[in-house]
Amino acid sequence: MKLHTLFLALSLVFINSCKEKTNTSGAKLRVVTTTSMITDLVKQIGGDAIQLEGLMGSGVDPHLYKASEGDVSKLVDADVIFYNGLHLEGKLVEVFEKMQQRNNKTIAIGEAIDKKELIGSEYFASNYDPHIWFSVENWIEVTKFVTEKLKAIDPKNEAIFETNSAAYLSKLQALEQRLLKTIATLPVEQRILVTAHDAFSYFGKAYQFEVVGLQGLSTATEAGVQDVQNIAKFIIDKKVKAIFVESSVPKRTIEALQAAVRSKGSEVTIGGTLFSDALGNPETNEGNYIGMFEYNVNTIIDALR
Repeated sequence: MKLHTLFLALSLVFINSCKEKTNTSGAKLRVVTTTSMITDLVKQIGGDAIQLEGLMGSGVDPHLYKASEGDVSKLVDADVIFYNGLHLEGKLVEVFEKMQQRNNKTIAIGEAIDKKELIGSEYFASNYDPHIWFSVENWIEVTKFVTEKLKAIDPKNEAIFETNSAAYLSKLQALEQRLLKTIATLPVEQRILVTAHDAFSYFGKAYQFEVVGLQGLSTATEAGVQDVQNIAKFIIDKKVKAIFVESSVPKRTIEALQAAVRSKGSEVTIGGTLFSDALGNPETNEGNYIGMFEYNVNTIIDALR
């Protein structure tokens, strides 16, 4: 569905039904989320007290995601929409702006993080790195933020949200301790993470990794020949053992980087596939935030050690 047609569809729906969404009936709160990370988070807090629909599944790149006609219907019918913001869902920005103009509850979880804690970028439209979930401390703040928003929108289920949130926060704190213990087994000088695009800067800041992305913060950017050659030289100079594919990004760019290293008479292995902008399949351990993060860290440490 073309963008101008999408906006027209939204406008028509809103003209026919222009009212702020509230949860005054006994029905479950209807929540729509964008990325799979946010869907998992809201599920942890809302549990059976909400009706939850996520737009993006495993392996979906939010930078390039465009809303379908079915997505528009879900968004319009929602009592509240949680999205990442910070221009992660770049193709949906105007859609959310249109909905905000019509008083639909749209909440950007990026607002949970103090701007002093956000990583800036002069090359990215929002001026901030949107990949905030790669710091467990950030995700703890987001959990608290989403909990308060749900309580305000659906006060009758406040106790459920509080209980679920407290349990999940405890799990996140335990996750952080396990990650720190695992990462401590890799010397700091070996903590160099080379991936398909620049999604792991918050991870690098939190866990003392030097992070290099072949593409920029958004997968909408393309890596040029000179980018590949420069990073190949960096890998050789730093004696990096492994580089990593991402599940939501085509692997050809990393394969081209590996070939560039070989062309210079050196070797680097592909250490595995990391989950960056989407979780794994729902039926796997990597289908939730905690399992995804542990899988990523174990994959990175095993390949670089």
